[in-house]
Parts: sequence; structure tokens; C-alpha cells
Amino acid sequence: MTRSFCRAAGLFAIAVMITGCGGSQSSPLNAAAIRASANRTQSWIDPAAKKQSLLYVSSVLTNDVYVYSYKTQQLVGTLTGFSTPYGLCADKGGNVWIVNDGAQQVVEYAHGGTSPILTLSDPGEYPEGCAVDPASGNLAVTNFYSASGSGSVSIYAGAQGSPQIYSDPSMENYRFCGYDSHGNLFVDGVNSSSAFVLAELPAGGNSFTNINFTQKIEWPGGVQWDGKHIAVGDTDTSTIYRTNAEGKVAGSTQLSGANYVNQFWIVSGAEKRKAATVVAPSQDGGVVGIYKYPAGGSPSATISVQEPFGAAVSK
Repeated sequence: MTRSFCRAAGLFAIAVMITGCGGSQSSPLNAAAIRASANRTQSWIDPAAKKQSLLYVSSVLTNDVYVYSYKTQQLVGTLTGFSTPYGLCADKGGNVWIVNDGAQQVVEYAHGGTSPILTLSDPGEYPEGCAVDPASGNLAVTNFYSASGSGSVSIYAGAQGSPQIYSDPSMENYRFCGYDSHGNLFVDGVNSSSAFVLAELPAGGNSFTNINFTQKIEWPGGVQWDGKHIAVGDTDTSTIYRTNAEGKVAGSTQLSGANYVNQFWIVSGAEKRKAATVVAPSQDGGVVGIYKYPAGGSPSATISVQEPFGAAVSK
């Protein structure tokens, strides 16, 4: 498996379908937003959208990040000016970080904002994913590789300034990362033989501990704490596995109809007593699916996006 470097730019038509008992239907309101988006060359967002939970999706084909109402899946904005945007993450304040691989940067936007509020340099590195520690506010960025060779993890204290670089001797290429509620960082990637590696950087620690993860992973996907388990994705099989720090698998979530899911985003429904969901961009399928979590199965809603890579929900 090799990393895809799709850097083509251009406009594309987005169609949104909401799949339910009554079948699929397109929204006239969203169609109007799509037509408006196609004529814009700068970032924009519907001012009314700032009061909603927003879904951010990066496209490695168009080099844009698309913003949707999470509730209705309607397009409400587009962020432009990126050079291969990959993974996304959101902090507890609703700010969204976008990994800008081609520029060796990570860029922060306020919830519903159209201009960056902070840009952090990741010099000599090629970033792929990110995560924000809810305890300390630190920002972790996984670097697939660096100008000098193997990848690493860049950690920005308080999500600002210059990073501290960490590496695992067992890991050659780093894909995604996620913090648990105690500030422990979990990272996945591959070794020099392209075999899967899962590792933990304990809160306050300086070195990684490899996790004996016995489940076979074809190609590492997203990593996120779901409130009870470390959720680890297999990009090739579009499956999410729930595990603990010892590598014991507690269950799996099969994303039916998905094709090559890189970075997913789990949305907890506990605060409103709703079921949790997971947003899964299907890069080769050209669709972003919203699934029940951890049940999986068929998506309850889909959004068509050309080569979607990462997703994050900002509340």
C-alpha cells in the first residue's frame, strides 16, 4: 500500500442524499448552495450556520474543505486555499484544525469561521492527521514521513509555538492519532515492512510503548477515543475496531458500502441521550457516510464529495 498524492485542483458538483425509509432525495436548498459555491473562489460560510453543529470534510482532489450542517447534511460553506488537506480534528471549544500537508502546516479555524485564526509550521514534515488533548489543550500531529526519512509525531504545547518531535523506533510511517480522556496519545502507522503498528505515548511521557494489537490491519486508518475504547480503523476494509491499551479487541464496526476510509470521526450522543454516530469519508467511493456507532451497517445519510479524506464535527 502506498500513500495517495492526489493534488489536482478544480471545482466539482456536490450532491447530497439523505437515505432513509423513504429512499434518497436531494434538497433544493442545498442545490442552491452548491451552485453558489461553484461560483466562489474564496472561503465562505452561511452566517446562520455558526449556531449549528458543523461537519468539516477535506477533499484531496479539490484542495478544499467543505462545511455542512451536521443535522441536515446541507452544504453551508467552503474553506479554500489549501495544498493537499488531509486529516481534521476539533477541540472542545469547537475550533477546527486542518492538516495542510503540501504546505507543511496545520491551520486552525474558529467554529463557522472563514479565515484562519492560527497557522502552525511543521517544518520538514509531511503531516497526515491530528488530535487535540482535552486535558491539556496540546495539539498532536502525525507526520507520515519527513524530509530526512521516517515520520514522527509533532506535539505543540497548548496548540501553539514550535513542536516537540517524538518518534517510535518501530514505526516508519505515521498515519493518525487520538487522545483519551487522561491525555494519553495513541498513534498508528506501519514499520519498515509496511506491517501495522499501534503505540501509546503516555501523558507526560517521552517515549512510545508499542501495543500488542493482535487484530490484522491491512492499512492503518483513523484513531479516536470513543469514551470507552480506542477506536482504530482499517482503511482497506472500512472497519473500525475497539480496543484497550493492552490491544484486546472489544468489538468491530463494519461500514457497509464504504470504500477506503482514511480518517473517521465519532460523534458522541450521550449529552442529549442520542445514539452515537461515526462520520466516514470514503475516498475511493466519493461519499461521506454517517453511520450508527458502534452498530455500523448501512449509512443513515450520505454526502457526495470527490475523494474525501478527513472529517471532524465542531459543536
